[in-house]
Amino acid sequence: MHKLKQEQFLPVTLDEAWEFFATPKNLNAVTPKDLVFEITSEVPDKMYEGLILTYRISPMAGVKLNWCTEITHIRDKQFFVDEQRKGPYNIWHHEHHFKAVEGGVLMTDLLHYDIGMSFLGWIAGKVFVHNKVKQIFEYRKQALDEYFLTKNK
Repeated sequence: MHKLKQEQFLPVTLDEAWEFFATPKNLNAVTPKDLVFEITSEVPDKMYEGLILTYRISPMAGVKLNWCTEITHIRDKQFFVDEQRKGPYNIWHHEHHFKAVEGGVLMTDLLHYDIGMSFLGWIAGKVFVHNKVKQIFEYRKQALDEYFLTKNK
């Protein structure tokens, strides 16, 4: 099992941060373009517990994967959890936490994921998957900085 923890300060109110993240169509804005990310299910204006979202992604040129996640837990303006139901990972459990702090919001992502214990899974992890996950979260951090800084100008 692999774990990634990332904290980010957002220079906005808790209401503004929550509004952005509670809107599923904003996933496109924080996903690297090279993943060719496409939501394939209907997208409501706001997330809710039990919401199922399906996507198509292309982590490598020519490789297309279907992915299905569920929003399993929500505590308004505190946290929500998305978990993979079907897709490229054995386990994908992603917690998004929000805390009002002086001057903005501290957002913390906690991701636990597992790609499987087969030899091929281990090789894929070492060669590609772990770096790709880090790149996705680095991109997300930059995209959020740009979005919220531009919004506040």
